Amino acid sequence: MDLGLTGRVAVVAAGSKGLGRAVAEELAAEGARVCICARGQASIADTCRAIEAGGGRAHGLVADVSVSGEPERVVEEAARVFGPVDIVVTNSGGPRAGRFELLKAEDWDAATRTLLTSAVEFARAALPGMRTRRWGRILNITSIAAKQPVEGLMLSNSLRTAVIAFARTLANEVAADAITVNNLLPGYTRTERVLDLAEQMAATGGTTPAEFIGRWEAEIPMRRIGEPREFAALAAFLASDRASYITGQSIAVDGGWIRGLM
Repeated sequence: MDLGLTGRVAVVAAGSKGLGRAVAEELAAEGARVCICARGQASIADTCRAIEAGGGRAHGLVADVSVSGEPERVVEEAARVFGPVDIVVTNSGGPRAGRFELLKAEDWDAATRTLLTSAVEFARAALPGMRTRRWGRILNITSIAAKQPVEGLMLSNSLRTAVIAFARTLANEVAADAITVNNLLPGYTRTERVLDLAEQMAATGGTTPAEFIGRWEAEIPMRRIGEPREFAALAAFLASDRASYITGQSIAVDGGWIRGLM
């Protein structure tokens, strides 16, 4: 299937590890020119080398998307290096775990900047050009926690739901300009973030990370956690010409974990 991504310019936030890296690699494999950002230079360089070794084109820069103005700088850098940005994939590390009584005001502020404000700023930076060219894709990587709250993840449950509401509203506002806005909801996937979360939760519950992952797998109808490449395949499709009539959607890649009908 030709996804029509050859020559498109994509920005992938937090694109040096985990789901972000998998998405960046998949878009590059489909012919897109990819600009990734992350907080660590070494992991950025490693990802760019891997993409280019596979025949793709990549550029990376150090940025912290929780800092106001950084998403705009990333979009401007991508345009400088590769040309106008067609695809934006918003993404970030997850906020700290914890029950409500353990979270301070600064935890809420940091989570809001990281998850919600960063998505808003990426959209604000990229949309004018997309509207001018009458083509664009905005994909927000959120979490299954936005549809079915995960115990102990108060911040993620709350703020990722806000991202979905923002994206659903924005989708209607830009649809007439041939721009789509969709959310991808990863379930438990084999990334550093999920493995770290398993360690945190296991320590709190007095068990081992392996046993905690086993509990997750028992809740998943497929009886396993996902692989990043399985998630990235959906991202590439939604970024493509083939998905031009899909917008305002929140699609889970979770092995059936979410029990709701919608």
